[in-house]
Amino acid sequence: MAVVVCSKCGAKNRVDPQKAVELQPTCGKCGNKLNVAGIPVNGGQPLYVTDASFQRDVIEGSKNVPVLLDCWAPWCGPCRMIAPVLDQLAAESDGKYLIAKLNVDENPRVAAQFRIQSIPTMLIFKNGQLVDRLMGAMPKGAIAASLAKVSHA
Repeated sequence: MAVVVCSKCGAKNRVDPQKAVELQPTCGKCGNKLNVAGIPVNGGQPLYVTDASFQRDVIEGSKNVPVLLDCWAPWCGPCRMIAPVLDQLAAESDGKYLIAKLNVDENPRVAAQFRIQSIPTMLIFKNGQLVDRLMGAMPKGAIAASLAKVSHA
């Protein structure tokens, strides 16, 4: 369970992240819709994003915490090389940031919107805006440093 603070009345609400993906939770005190974007859904695992969920999961989610969006494809060797690194970063995030993955073959709209021409490309969003772009298979330390820079800015 995650705790989400109501933006209207300030009440703390327990929310099941798995159910929050499909249902719109509301505040138990005032009935206001809760902003659940960015809460960890997969218990320290990367969140898989689609063209349909991109706005909610990445743009709105980055208003709570920075979001690193890994643009990848299953056939890409370098993408498969950095996947364990991103899994480790997701497990270590402790709510400071969110790791998300977008399969560019299955989600061409977002890939085209951000002009993804080579993969892996990692996009970092904060407050609904693209703030950094990392290209290629990078070491864990370099990716973590970019996330730390954005998280503390």
